[in-house]
Amino acid sequence: MALPPKVFTWLCGLFASLGSIIFGYDLGVIAGVTPATDFRRLMSSTYLNNANVQGLVVSIFVLGCFFGMFPVAYFADYLGRRKTIQIGAAIYMLGGALQTGAQNLGMMLSGRFLAGFGVGIMADLAPLYQAEIAHPSIRGRLTTLQQFMLGIGAFTASWVTYGCSAGLKHRPAEWRLPLGLQILPAIPLITFMLFLPESPRWLAEKGRMIEAQASLARLHARGDINDPFVISQVKDIQAEISRSSEIGEASWSELFTVPSNFRRLSLGYILQFSVQMTGVSAIQYYSTTIFTTMGFSSTRILLFQSINSVIALIGEACCVLWIDATGRRTPMIVGNVASGLSFVVGSILMARWPGTVNNNAAHYIFIITTWIFNFFFSACIGPLSWAYPAEIYSTRTRAKATAISSSASWISNFFIAQVTPPAFIHIDWRYYLVFAICGHTNALFIWAFFPETSGRRLEEMDALFETAPIFVPGTEYAKIGDRLAAERELREGNFRPGDLTERARDMDDEEKGSTEMVEKS
Repeated sequence: MALPPKVFTWLCGLFASLGSIIFGYDLGVIAGVTPATDFRRLMSSTYLNNANVQGLVVSIFVLGCFFGMFPVAYFADYLGRRKTIQIGAAIYMLGGALQTGAQNLGMMLSGRFLAGFGVGIMADLAPLYQAEIAHPSIRGRLTTLQQFMLGIGAFTASWVTYGCSAGLKHRPAEWRLPLGLQILPAIPLITFMLFLPESPRWLAEKGRMIEAQASLARLHARGDINDPFVISQVKDIQAEISRSSEIGEASWSELFTVPSNFRRLSLGYILQFSVQMTGVSAIQYYSTTIFTTMGFSSTRILLFQSINSVIALIGEACCVLWIDATGRRTPMIVGNVASGLSFVVGSILMARWPGTVNNNAAHYIFIITTWIFNFFFSACIGPLSWAYPAEIYSTRTRAKATAISSSASWISNFFIAQVTPPAFIHIDWRYYLVFAICGHTNALFIWAFFPETSGRRLEEMDALFETAPIFVPGTEYAKIGDRLAAERELREGNFRPGDLTERARDMDDEEKGSTEMVEKS
């Protein structure tokens, strides 16, 4: 018996996000690997005596992610979404093998760069693929799977490193075993992608409309190519392609020269950059350093991190379940305010009651503030930083635009990972104030400039960003509409390509009419 369409689509998105397990695992595992005695011995005195080199071992992974962004736009448009994800997984496996078998610092750095290069490809393509196959009413849930699967990877890494630290202390397996396990999820990812349908929007963009219709039918109608929902989507996609053909093949320059494209590119880039300015990477990579200043042992810290990973999973699950009902704007605003406040409290605790002060209550409250931050980041900020950019671009520009916006995440991640060790040495707790401030400024910027996209068809996004004002508070574009409306229109065949522009004009006319009636009365 065939699976219900939304269940099948959900499973396709789930398998596509296996790369995020890899991403989360690699982010989480390094915090447990770097303190290992045998690892530190093998990495030489250069590593032990230079904070910048210690930071590079961590940050070169995200530097690799950054460079993975450049080829992904070409591969995704030329080879398709599925094959490009498989290429990323293969490159990652090579990097993971080099890390596991590393005999010196250079080999470790090479392995982490290659692993990052592969993850950069997979992390960019997974939400893009998910957005392009999803029903409008569940697109948020599908694209936020990226962060949920990342949480599973981090959860696994934290408990693996905790177990290896407790049971294999001072042995090579204490760090080689956790690094070796990271290769395993890439194997089913490469295999499963062979059986998933290609993105129907990519197929249509390449002029393969028959295959695109078959892919839509497989995803949304149990294979029935004559289903009204499938036919409506084909018409919607064809209309967008017709408009795009008048412009020509997508170029990098039009992302900067076309006003609505540049607006979307700016919002996506700023959003991805702002995520790292919440302080999440500082905590992920250097939890051992941070918590040691509060007087905790390394093994106890790994236990705290393991509990933290459970909290993150709970937050990410909440996001997946509720995001299509809560919209995009409100969670991002609330999450950034909460993260900023948690760093305000953390700064006070680090300044007033550091590890040298005998106050266990204050030290444990500090741990709790970290857990609170992690919940709100996982429930509100992290998932949407990938979901929002993946849905706001048109099909013809999506691969190039998401490559640029995702690069902001990697370059800011690299920056935070590199400067955190010397920052704690030179300015201590004051470094926390940067994240306390940025959390609140992030929330203010999102409130002011980010239109709501929940429930919209992907083919509506061009019109949405052409008609929405720059400053969105107080307008219809800041509100959550009927998230099932677009899906009903497609299923009933009641939509018109470009109808968002018409609805916006009708809405403006209604508002003008209401104003005139008030003035007359």
